[in-house]
Amino acid sequence: MANNYIGLFDVIGPIMVGPSSSHTSGAATIAWMARQIFSGKPEKVTFTLYGSFAETYKGHGTDRALIGGILGFKSDDVRIRRAYAEARKNWIAVDFVVDKDTYVSHPNTVDVFMTGEDGHTLLIRGESVGGGRVRIRRLNDIEVDFTGEYSTMIIGHKDKTGTVAYITKCLAEDEVNVATLKLFREGKGLKAFTVVETDSSISDDLIERIMKYKTVASVDLIQV
Repeated sequence: MANNYIGLFDVIGPIMVGPSSSHTSGAATIAWMARQIFSGKPEKVTFTLYGSFAETYKGHGTDRALIGGILGFKSDDVRIRRAYAEARKNWIAVDFVVDKDTYVSHPNTVDVFMTGEDGHTLLIRGESVGGGRVRIRRLNDIEVDFTGEYSTMIIGHKDKTGTVAYITKCLAEDEVNVATLKLFREGKGLKAFTVVETDSSISDDLIERIMKYKTVASVDLIQV
């Protein structure tokens, strides 16, 4: 039997700035998560909007919500209302691209492409799935799937034997309670991400130990 339970959160939605949990709160959360994953400060951010985001992004305040998230504002932060001015104050250039032709699997989809002060880049695709909830579906060219509802560690590495075993060994040593652990990869032996969602906070020491492994290139963290 399907689970038709509807919780209070689904009815009243999240505490937020803006008229729509999907188009403002969800958008802010996607961009906020992107900023947590990105190493350093972004100098330029391009948002590519698909589906209903592309149709209504200005009227529903999706543009300001996305900028606010990149600036580190949560969805209930009133500074979202003046997001463009805040971006200028922080020397972050923002641009919006409307794509009404490309097929996407969810109507509330956005690509966040960030360029850092040192020139490094990162692309994140997110979906706002309703009630302020989101899913991250792509990191650069690799399809992923996680929500950010847990403390989440995103480990970039080569797809080599022993890497995931080393990661799980470090997690066990720190007695981290793992909710999910998923491997996403370009292909056998190529670039990969291991995404670990946990019920525990992640220590700096754990991140440092994982970073020491020979195949690991990056460890980024969304701490909730």
